Amino acid sequence: MEKRAIFSGKLLPYLLLAPQLVITLVFFYWPASQALWQSFLLEDAFGLQSEFVWFENYIHLFQQPDYYRAMMNTLVFSVAVTFLSLSLALLLAVQADKSIRGAGIYRTLLMWPYAVAPAVAGVLWLFMFQPSLGIVARAMRSLGIAWDPLLNGTHAMILVILAATWKQISYNFLFFLAGLQAIPRSVIEAAAIDGARPVRRFWTIIFPLLSPTAFFLLVVNVVYVFFDTFGIIDAVTGGGPSKATETLVYKVYIDGRLGGDLGGSAAQSVILMMIVIALTAVQFRYIERRVTY
Repeated sequence: MEKRAIFSGKLLPYLLLAPQLVITLVFFYWPASQALWQSFLLEDAFGLQSEFVWFENYIHLFQQPDYYRAMMNTLVFSVAVTFLSLSLALLLAVQADKSIRGAGIYRTLLMWPYAVAPAVAGVLWLFMFQPSLGIVARAMRSLGIAWDPLLNGTHAMILVILAATWKQISYNFLFFLAGLQAIPRSVIEAAAIDGARPVRRFWTIIFPLLSPTAFFLLVVNVVYVFFDTFGIIDAVTGGGPSKATETLVYKVYIDGRLGGDLGGSAAQSVILMMIVIALTAVQFRYIERRVTY
């Protein structure tokens, strides 16, 4: 017989929902509405005077070549980090799910990077790849590889991609490992008895059963690369050299906090929010169809 929770009063469910609703309103809807209103204003650097200018901030924004360059940087950065972090985390999770000696230590070590702050993760990778003092950079120079992320934009982009990927692998690894351990062993053993090889078992049985976890992580990783990588870029390259690693979220900071263009920065944040919402909607509309629940 199915058991159901019955509330004695009509007020209790709303009281239980109230804390989450308040947090959502205060920390998402209110700042989003403020940014939307501010994007129609022309303000001084101190925010003391403002003028309603309608869509002038948006028009001026789309007339800037640097904004389109930031879009391209964001596209390259987001695709690379999402693909690498998901694929490497899945590979590590599959290996950690096997019955091997020291599996507990192996899993614990893979979870540790998630506890590192983004800025700290960026500094760690900067120390390793710093052209003159970094251990990895010196080894590359000894092999004849001219590595210099301080002057070479491609090298700088590779460095921030590696740092952001390393930071996110642990999060993806946790969910993939939990999803793998939830798959019934009897299903995999039955496929092995039928003669299915490990690769075929993975793509025909394991991965389809893991698709809900993979879809969730895809959505989370897209949000991560668009917003949570700000600390890594700021600590490693500061958007340089010559704006080669300046993404959309970092350009919001550069133009608003450092450049004093509050209205233009607000317009950029609104566009960035719309892009992320559109990408999430597309994922739920088209990619979720392939998910096996």
